[in-house]
Amino acid sequence: MLPPSRSRPPTIGLIGAPTDVGAGTRGTSMGPEALRVAGLVRALQHQGLPVHDRGNLHGPANPERPAVAGYRHLPEVVAWNQRVFQAVQAALAQGEMPLLLGGDHSLAVGSISAVAQHCAQAGRTLRVLWLDAHADGNTRALTPSGNLHGMPVACLCGQGPRELTALTAQAPLHHALQPAQFRMIGLRSVDPGEKRWMQQQDMEVFDMRAIDAIGMRAVVQQALAGLDAHSHLHVSLDLDFLDPGIAPGVGTPVPGGPTYREARLCMEMIADSACLASLDVMELNPARDVRNQTAELAVDLIERLLGKSTLARPRPAPL
Repeated sequence: MLPPSRSRPPTIGLIGAPTDVGAGTRGTSMGPEALRVAGLVRALQHQGLPVHDRGNLHGPANPERPAVAGYRHLPEVVAWNQRVFQAVQAALAQGEMPLLLGGDHSLAVGSISAVAQHCAQAGRTLRVLWLDAHADGNTRALTPSGNLHGMPVACLCGQGPRELTALTAQAPLHHALQPAQFRMIGLRSVDPGEKRWMQQQDMEVFDMRAIDAIGMRAVVQQALAGLDAHSHLHVSLDLDFLDPGIAPGVGTPVPGGPTYREARLCMEMIADSACLASLDVMELNPARDVRNQTAELAVDLIERLLGKSTLARPRPAPL
């Protein structure tokens, strides 16, 4: 894949994953179309970015059943993640920047597993910015609900059902990521077991207290520190990262999130790094939205992640 700092912008490969099988609340299955209705393709093309809309993936319906052995809908979540894994792999193989339109956040297992395998084979260093109100580091021993959208970080680090942790079982990876590859931003709802696990793993976490104390600018600078021309930066954006006052259309809103100005700064600083090479936008729930305002906000933030700014700025070389 061509690094995004080259003169020719990468083709954005849109992949819709319309499912809510990993969530406890129905509605994120409508998320990809809400983003398209909000003008995502047109907005990216207006920036001069080539777009390949690969359409929506197809997978099993939500059976709406209780948890079995600690997991709700595990076979369905596995099936969807296998399809996401294959689609992201295909986009990367064609030199595209994959943009996964969710769907619930359990799908990040498939997306990031594909990116991790691509980076391992290409000799690139992967870092993941996890923008979320929640840590998503639960396991079946820790979660009372069994909802797999609360487990993708743990699964990616090898803590979860083998059907999900082994998506990257091919050499040279045994599971997708090490905890040190994550930078988590915006957390404000973390279960006790997740807190202990993250502390044991020494994960780099910037919760809302950190953002309040030192500001979004310093947080993002620290989260991006050490990236260079050999880095592949993946952003996994759960829209409940944002304060529900500006983004009501999510399944698990948590008060006290970043404002629009803080979120905009975060996205523009990520774009300035010139290392962004893949992206998830997850947990948009139009059933809970108000006149599609969360989808429209998401489109604006995606534009900024991909280079939109108030004033014309030269695109910088990689850090």
